[in-house]
Amino acid sequence: MKTGAKVTIIVLIIATLLAMSAVSGYNKVISMNENVKSQWAQVENQLKRRYDLIPNLVATVKGYAAHEKGVFDDIANARTKYFQANGVKDKIDASNQLEGALSRLLMLKEAYPQLKANENFLKLQDSLEGTENRIAVERMRYNVDAKALNAYIKGIPGRFYAAMAGVSPAQYYEAPQQEQEAPQVKF
Repeated sequence: MKTGAKVTIIVLIIATLLAMSAVSGYNKVISMNENVKSQWAQVENQLKRRYDLIPNLVATVKGYAAHEKGVFDDIANARTKYFQANGVKDKIDASNQLEGALSRLLMLKEAYPQLKANENFLKLQDSLEGTENRIAVERMRYNVDAKALNAYIKGIPGRFYAAMAGVSPAQYYEAPQQEQEAPQVKF
């Protein structure tokens, strides 16, 4: 083989390796950018879950607690009216009111053997904690992918590949000051 042919083959091999490296680097930066976008979508998914779930849970617990509270309030009021009654008719009315409240309580107890609003509050608390943990995990995963992308595109040759692909650094998720405090749940 002639020297010119050897040089041409070597140049072609080097050009092919450089082209393959460029394609690989370009694909890597695109893949990393898509990972960051995907992780951000997961953060948004969990935030949406929070905004959908929490008001519904709070409303459910409020409704259930109000229903249970109403039954117990009716029982307490009827009992008080009975002891404050000034005659037979008033005692009968109070007794009938108490019987009505007790029958509603028994019907609720049949439908809900463990009639305790505190269980609903514990479930709400668990759901709140679980939701916040999911959000925290997804934020952390997003920041890990953002860090990997940012480190890659700040270095060489990642900087060139990012410029070719039009990929810019990802912004880290940093909770605003008002979100650094625990959310308040009010009933």
